Amino acid sequence: MSSADELADLVALAIQVAEERGRDVSDVPIATIAQAAGMSRSTLVRRLNGSRQTLDDAVRAAGIDPGGRPVRVRAIEAAACLVSEQGLATVTLEAVAEAANCSVHSLYSIFGSRDELFAAVYERYSPLNDMLRIAKDPSAPLERTVADFYRTTAATLTREPRVAAAMLSDVLGNPRGIATRIFARYFPRVRAAMGNYFEAQVKAGRIRDMPVPLLMQQLAGPLLAHILMRPAAAREVDLEQACAVFTSTFLRAVANHPYNDVEGG
Repeated sequence: MSSADELADLVALAIQVAEERGRDVSDVPIATIAQAAGMSRSTLVRRLNGSRQTLDDAVRAAGIDPGGRPVRVRAIEAAACLVSEQGLATVTLEAVAEAANCSVHSLYSIFGSRDELFAAVYERYSPLNDMLRIAKDPSAPLERTVADFYRTTAATLTREPRVAAAMLSDVLGNPRGIATRIFARYFPRVRAAMGNYFEAQVKAGRIRDMPVPLLMQQLAGPLLAHILMRPAAAREVDLEQACAVFTSTFLRAVANHPYNDVEGG
């Protein structure tokens, strides 16, 4: 049998296995296709010239869209859901691989380690990028910026999957764990962005000259505490109302001029 005929047989088999499982071809693990073909995974990979892409390209050439999304995307989404449901400490690469319908080897190939996978999860689902965006314009009205911080951060922390809240809980429960290492990695970016923003506000005379870490804690602390306590003891407070109160309280605490309320409050 020629290599072309062998590839055609593998394409037909992959399509059949995918149909039996109700999945796209690209969502069927290569090990599953190898088992159906009566060979080892390594043998199948070798016959595909070392790449799953060979099979997907052949399926596409046969007129069928192999479908699916990149393993990296599936792994990040699967890991985020597991972290939200179970907490960070209990989530293994094996569980992520099963949920993402890929192999543990694929996760190591893409991310390199468990830490790197969860760092990617944090960057995707945390308020990090929103905070960097909010701090980018020091000329924006102070009230609007602070209110935007609280509304945006609260929405991110309470939206499913609740990755950032789960990681924050892990930091409190395990100060030397993976979540602490992830926060330590990204904090310098947040510190630099927020530091530049607060220094501009001090220079403009809008807020009192205080150490940047204290300003950051004054800003974020009340909301983080509220989010952590909310499932057990704070649901009777409307989240939008809480953000308005936190905004007003922060401005009263640090502003050089009296603020009785915020825009739209």
